[in-house]
Amino acid sequence: MPDQRKIVDARKDSKGNIEAVKIEGNQNFTPIETAIRMTEQGKVDAVVVNPKDGDKYLRTRPDDKTGNNLDDMAGDK
Repeated sequence: MPDQRKIVDARKDSKGNIEAVKIEGNQNFTPIETAIRMTEQGKVDAVVVNPKDGDKYLRTRPDDKTGNNLDDMAGDK
């Protein structure tokens, strides 16, 4: 979809889990639950993973780059 926005940054909670992402064009971080809903609606260019034995989580689209992975975005800068 051409109108999908990319994730440009991420933030972890105290346990090291991704809690929020910054979506292209936004100044503020979006809570991960909202970003998952937006991705499911086709508004964000990402992938929702829905494991059988856990909670849904968000991933960037697979490619050969590591700098655009959520964990790398949320790492110490």
